[in-house]
Amino acid sequence: MEWNESYNIGIDVIDNQHRQILDYINALEQVKSTGDRDRIKEVLEDLIDYTQSHFSFEENLLEQVSYQYLPSHRGIHELFVKRLNDYRLKFEKGESIENDLYRLLSKWLINHIQHDDQDYVDAVRDNMLSYLRAQESKKGKGWFARFFG
Repeated sequence: MEWNESYNIGIDVIDNQHRQILDYINALEQVKSTGDRDRIKEVLEDLIDYTQSHFSFEENLLEQVSYQYLPSHRGIHELFVKRLNDYRLKFEKGESIENDLYRLLSKWLINHIQHDDQDYVDAVRDNMLSYLRAQESKKGKGWFARFFG
């Protein structure tokens, strides 16, 4: 899978984290046909750890802006982590999960970015702009313009 600019939500730190998740998905694609279970396990563990860190970061950001749909967004994250952990358990039992997991991840990531994550962008942007305007009123004219030309 290749990153497409339409996947950007406009919050650089989040976009970079999404790109990293895509890199893990691509690593899974590369290793899935090799049958190298040690490498598959490594990619799977890294993917789960990173995804959980990303979700935690994102939820913390949404808490800071009092995002009204945070509980449902958090629920989506929790369900997805459960699915990932189910795949981990199947893998630990010796099942071949790579193909199914790759299909799930490649569809889920783009859907999640373009729908679930896109829904909170305005709330985060509005909060950031309010903060910057408040700083400008404290620090004087021109301060805000340095960020938004």
